[in-house]
Amino acid sequence: MPHFFITNDSINNNIITISDKENYNHIARSLHINIGENLLLVDENKTQYETTVEKITSNNIIAKINKSYPSKRTLPLNLYLAQSVLKKEAQTNVIQKACELGIKGIFPMITDNCTIKKSYAEDKVDKYNKLAYEASKQCERPDVAKIFNVTSLEDMLNSNNFEIKIACVEKYAQLSLKSFLNKIKLKENTKILVIIGPEGGFSQQEFNLLKNSNIPMVSLGNLILRADTAVINALSNIIYGLSNE
Repeated sequence: MPHFFITNDSINNNIITISDKENYNHIARSLHINIGENLLLVDENKTQYETTVEKITSNNIIAKINKSYPSKRTLPLNLYLAQSVLKKEAQTNVIQKACELGIKGIFPMITDNCTIKKSYAEDKVDKYNKLAYEASKQCERPDVAKIFNVTSLEDMLNSNNFEIKIACVEKYAQLSLKSFLNKIKLKENTKILVIIGPEGGFSQQEFNLLKNSNIPMVSLGNLILRADTAVINALSNIIYGLSNE
């Protein structure tokens, strides 16, 4: 069943009116949804609506609510990613898969060994958010992951917004990710930041910065992973290790 984001003010007496251009074009023109077909809609309150299309005009779609309930397609962790920006296809893969895994947001970083210029990454933030929006729709999550402004490793280490920060590294690892996760006792709403570098890894200066900031440096195993693979590996294992579901 196709899944789309709406706002609560589009609901009136068990009827949802879809009039924003993007959703309208996707539903009516790209998917060619017809009267009588079903749509899955979710609002900003994370309420899911199973609906049936009753009317399609030149500028809006009228859908009747058949059932509504709180969405359960959420990650029970406040998980964020700070990730050195990669080349086009790898960066797209990181954003899509991280959003599908349920993270709250991504901080694109420019690091010493990053092959992407800061100005290029800054110009792509809107596109990155579009990718996050589409990936969030695809996996039927009730919220959209946020792609934040381009930042640096130092700024992320200095941020006070996270109770737990960890860096996944190929060398200088102090312990395995599994060992680290076994030591964590989460409190309610604990915010976790996962830091992952570029294909060439962090520079010596950045390793020193991580060490001086007392950031745990953990290993993802004995194999050398591509940066986009490392993101999926790290997030998946953290979710598995810390979720109660």
